[in-house]
Amino acid sequence: MRAVFQRVTRASVSVGGQEVASIGKGAMVLLAVGKEDTERDVRYMAEKIAGLRVFSDCDDKMNLSLLDTGGEVLLISQFTLYGDVKKGKRPGFDGAAPPEMGERLYLMTAEALNGLGLTTRTGVFGAHMEVELVNDGPVTILISSKKEF
Repeated sequence: MRAVFQRVTRASVSVGGQEVASIGKGAMVLLAVGKEDTERDVRYMAEKIAGLRVFSDCDDKMNLSLLDTGGEVLLISQFTLYGDVKKGKRPGFDGAAPPEMGERLYLMTAEALNGLGLTTRTGVFGAHMEVELVNDGPVTILISSKKEF
């Protein structure tokens, strides 16, 4: 799995001009499922997202997690994070999971985050979405359940 974690003061997602989810302070996470991913990757990603210490403590140091701050999560499916542009200029998506598998593991990740005690909202898998956010910091972190970065 690959994710882009952005610390936000607020974020929302709309489909067809209608807002389907929004959060206040927390994280907007773009999540991609790879074709080799399993439930083990789901657990890893949920724990990493929940425990990532990128929120300021009383000394203004990035030392607190979503679990510590009670922050919310807006989880958006984003298979294009598996876009491969090594050859040419048009990305290839061979590394991305097939849609059925991608949706299943994406929803399992949302459930795992909820199970850890985080309020988690989602976009609509496979839909054309419009995402709005206010990046706080800005703080943006790349996460992979494999050792690739």
